[in-house]
Amino acid sequence: MRRLFIFTLAFLSITCKAADKNQSHNTNKSQLSCIAFYNLENLFDTIDGPNNDAEYLPKGANKWNSMKYNAKLKNMSYAISQIGLDKTPVGVALIGVSEIENRGVLEDLVKQPALANRTYQLVHYDSPDRRGVDVGLLYNPRLFTVSNTKSYRLVTADTTFRTRDQLMVSGYLMGEKIHVIVNHWPSRYGGEERSRPKRMEAAALTRSIVDSLFKVDAKAKIVVMGDLNDDPTNPSCANVLAAKKNSQEVHAGELYNVFWKTLEKGIGSLAYNDRWNLFDQIILSHAWISDDKSKLRLWKPEVFYRNFLIQQEGKYKGTPLRTTSGGVWLNGYSDHLPTLIYVVKKAK
Repeated sequence: MRRLFIFTLAFLSITCKAADKNQSHNTNKSQLSCIAFYNLENLFDTIDGPNNDAEYLPKGANKWNSMKYNAKLKNMSYAISQIGLDKTPVGVALIGVSEIENRGVLEDLVKQPALANRTYQLVHYDSPDRRGVDVGLLYNPRLFTVSNTKSYRLVTADTTFRTRDQLMVSGYLMGEKIHVIVNHWPSRYGGEERSRPKRMEAAALTRSIVDSLFKVDAKAKIVVMGDLNDDPTNPSCANVLAAKKNSQEVHAGELYNVFWKTLEKGIGSLAYNDRWNLFDQIILSHAWISDDKSKLRLWKPEVFYRNFLIQQEGKYKGTPLRTTSGGVWLNGYSDHLPTLIYVVKKAK
């Protein structure tokens, strides 16, 4: 099974590169931009905070010290710096992130040499999550202008439950207004079925944010992104969020899951038991798939699969190279791969 898993990865990597080559001519006379999402897997500082961060302290299970923290910052900043470079020399215009401890770790991240010249700005709110992890948005102010931000809290019947807030950022990309909703839905802790209701509730909150935007503008350009801890086929995504598989079936007021067909090809953003899942999704409103080439629209999606992000040997060969595993420091990146979309607009 492991041998088949690795062979599939190699085949898909070659296939994706070939597809990129065949499609490159489509953007010769157009403006191109990259939007991405990345679960940074426990980007914690070394300071004892009010959250449950004992695991990531110098005396904690991971022996988390300044050397490891600085190595993590260097690795994650390099990975982010490479996203989108295949198609645009300025890299990713805006990227949603999850599993960050606080605003300070994001400030440290964007100051790293690999990102410093991008002058990324950030949007962040503290969440009530028990581990203290939040979501955030990094954006290049030369490419994206923020007009409004808001954080939405998931309130459930279980008053003891705490999870990540959902972040909504509105702004202008290539002269057009867009709305980005960054998510990190509740985990599968305790099993997929047992934990499913919490993700269904998170999906309902996301859908309510989407619908509120549609009430103001039926043609709103909305990007729902995040680690949803579910695949496109799971009920939270397919039924509650109602993100459709086929673009031709998406109408005004509806959502298109650009990564559904990607998962069907066996391509995912994280691996478990020799199987790829695609929890790190980007979902778009109908306006992004318009045929009007004078407007900003979707070009194509991609799971950012690069060799430096992948374990090259050992038991977990072929899977994302993590920072730590079982308390052992691997000096890696994340257990998730970034996902991205390219959006395009005809040059005037």
